[in-house]
Order: sequence, then structure tokens, then C-alpha cells
Amino acid sequence: MRKNMGSSDRVIRVLVAAVIAFLYYNNTINGIVGIILLVFACVFVLTSFMSFCPLYVPFRINTCNVKKGIK
Repeated sequence: MRKNMGSSDRVIRVLVAAVIAFLYYNNTINGIVGIILLVFACVFVLTSFMSFCPLYVPFRINTCNVKKGIK
């Protein structure tokens, strides 16, 4: 897997996951919707640690700032 997520994208995903987890554990969101959002939060954290988002591949999105060598 090649990295396709930049640092700002990773930080935003972790922050969104933290907000979802906070809202879930304070019973602001609950039930099926809360569980689904908690699963999304886990996916956000997992993909941010791996620096790879599988949904970016078919759309050829790359937010990683790795510069390619110029020949």
C-alpha cells in the first residue's frame, strides 16, 4: 500500500473520530446511529494510522505531500 493521505487529512480524521466517540459516550448519539458512527470513527482512526484510504484509490485522490523526483 502506498500512502495516499497527507498529515492534515489524518489529523482531521482523528479529530472527527474523537468528537464522535465523545458524543457516543455522553449519550448524545445512541442506538443504531451511534453504533454506526462509532464504527466509522474506528475506520477513520485506522486509516489515519495507516496513511492509506481505500476509497481514495478508485477516485485517484492523493493528499500526501510526497514530492516525486524530477528527471
